[in-house]
Amino acid sequence: AETRRAYENALKDFMNFTGIQNPEEFRIVTRAHIIAWRDDLLSRTLSSMSIRHRLAAISSLFEYLCEKNTVTHNPVKGVKRPAVESYEGKTPAIGDHQARELLDAPDGSSLKGKRDRAILATLLYHALRRDELCRLKVKDFKQERRGVPHMKISGKGGKTRYLPLHPAASGLIHDYLDAAGHGLEDTGALFRSASNNRDKESQKPITPDGVYKLVQRYSEKLGFKIGAHSLRATAATNALDHQADIAKVQEWLGHANIATTRIYDHRKTRPEDSPTFKVAY
Repeated sequence: AETRRAYENALKDFMNFTGIQNPEEFRIVTRAHIIAWRDDLLSRTLSSMSIRHRLAAISSLFEYLCEKNTVTHNPVKGVKRPAVESYEGKTPAIGDHQARELLDAPDGSSLKGKRDRAILATLLYHALRRDELCRLKVKDFKQERRGVPHMKISGKGGKTRYLPLHPAASGLIHDYLDAAGHGLEDTGALFRSASNNRDKESQKPITPDGVYKLVQRYSEKLGFKIGAHSLRATAATNALDHQADIAKVQEWLGHANIATTRIYDHRKTRPEDSPTFKVAY
């Protein structure tokens, strides 16, 4: 959904710039139109990565049109794209002690606190996207492979992956389900909106926005305001710190390209790992 939204925004921007009113006009788009649009994007002081993403969206459209024999060529091909200063991710990863503080932040005696602890643990131990967590059903938490408890994840692009369930997260999810009372509703949402937890008829899941605000609220109380995606970056960084193979981390995160996984690898930013300190005379 997020990718479609980004592509739609890029397409609308291009159409507004070129004055395209109907689909047939894409046939007369030339390389000059693309270059003029790129230069206009640069003049708007957009980041290099944002401009590259927009050009990639238009290029994908023309590749599709070429495949359908609707246009003769892709005018985006060969157009120079702005250089990116760094491929490091901008999403901050928190430290191990901060992650532990965050897990302990919710009040474990209340139903909402139990739910929030289970959600934070699921994000920190399994590096899920917000949408993936919100789509979880009760039955997805009860999977088993080779005798090991697994969680079934419905990922980006309709891809499914199975992740071993971390014991710490498993215990907190069980505590939440016992308190909420919907552990036997296999087709119901695993994590539910707090206002609906006691409503046995409701299976309304927590929303991605709700997850974002939940993480933001607890982290702000602890003095480091972050969003839910930071927990994904934290989990990936922690796994890599503890010698997890980056190809395995790629599968774990559900990335199609290992270059995307490298963005989550914050190890190279640590001064103590610099080759400077490996030099010895």
